[in-house]
Amino acid sequence: MVAALQLRPADECRYQAVGLGEVMLRLDPGDLRIRTARNFAAWEGGGEYNVIRGLSRVFGLPTAVVTALVDDEVGHLIEGFIMAGGVDARWITWAESDGVGRTVRNGLNFTERGFGVRGAKGVSDRGHTAIAQLRPEQVDFDRLFGEAGVRWLHTGGIFAALGEQSAATALAAVKAARKHGTAVSYDLNYRPSLWKSIGGQARAQEVNRELARYVDVMIGNEEDFTAALGFEVPGVDEQLASLPIEGFTAMIGQVAEAFPNLAVIATTLRTVRSASVNDWGAVAWASDTGLVQATHRDGLEVLDRVGGGDSFASGLIYGLLTDQSLARSVELGAAHGALAMTTPGDTSMVTASEVFKLASGGNARVDR
Repeated sequence: MVAALQLRPADECRYQAVGLGEVMLRLDPGDLRIRTARNFAAWEGGGEYNVIRGLSRVFGLPTAVVTALVDDEVGHLIEGFIMAGGVDARWITWAESDGVGRTVRNGLNFTERGFGVRGAKGVSDRGHTAIAQLRPEQVDFDRLFGEAGVRWLHTGGIFAALGEQSAATALAAVKAARKHGTAVSYDLNYRPSLWKSIGGQARAQEVNRELARYVDVMIGNEEDFTAALGFEVPGVDEQLASLPIEGFTAMIGQVAEAFPNLAVIATTLRTVRSASVNDWGAVAWASDTGLVQATHRDGLEVLDRVGGGDSFASGLIYGLLTDQSLARSVELGAAHGALAMTTPGDTSMVTASEVFKLASGGNARVDR
């Protein structure tokens, strides 16, 4: 266990973990391209939601999602996906439909997987969504964290960037979580396209640095710590393709000094050799253990890279929630992320036993 991370007793809480964020309808053209497809497979997905769904469906923990959807057929299709993933949907805020989506709508995300030298591509259609308009007073956070009880809240920079008041809603949530003793994790997940119309990178850094004061576990990839928090990371190449461990160690010192409330800081390490082959790993830091590194997997074959970072977060959080060491937790995260990228869709389709096997040094020999 990580000494600096204090968790509420499980028997006091209805939920092991709750996620705050958008859940979109993902439309997947399979092996085709978006512009040439005639049929799409429908999934659900969203940066913060994927983490909670993994904790539920893969690791068997009771979870819930705080989000907002339009009360129409598409909204209830997404609700059905959420419930099928084992995530409690009772904390969804339902927005009245105007019939055409002029004032409020559900988010869509078209995602093609890429192959070889052709990179994966996502085309989101998420303007004026219900969750982007969710106000802090629309969610009874004291009832959620106090009466129901939650051990862990996960949210992130995608949600914070969705709309003008999203940052205020995120801030209300993390403050309420801390008030009731709930641990908070935050994935920086910097998306320039989301911040562009609401203040750009300067606003992103302002928002994320304010939220970071209430976070226990900070997660991001290499460029997130620079773009979303404003820390210079030494040793990153011009394409931000790889981050030497020495560079991450130097950056950790800056982040930990600025935010002494952080119990754990973690990042994935990815080098994109092609859309189909990545080098993949992860590192994490805690004040009592220092830096630990997961097994690094060079030449990892990728079917669908979307959601790999979310599944890393899910495995890491599972380890921390179950009082495992930081080294074991980061191994579980890296293994879950690697496995999740072997299946289609944003959300993980693997099993806990597969994660435990890979994290313990197992291989891809056939199971009969």
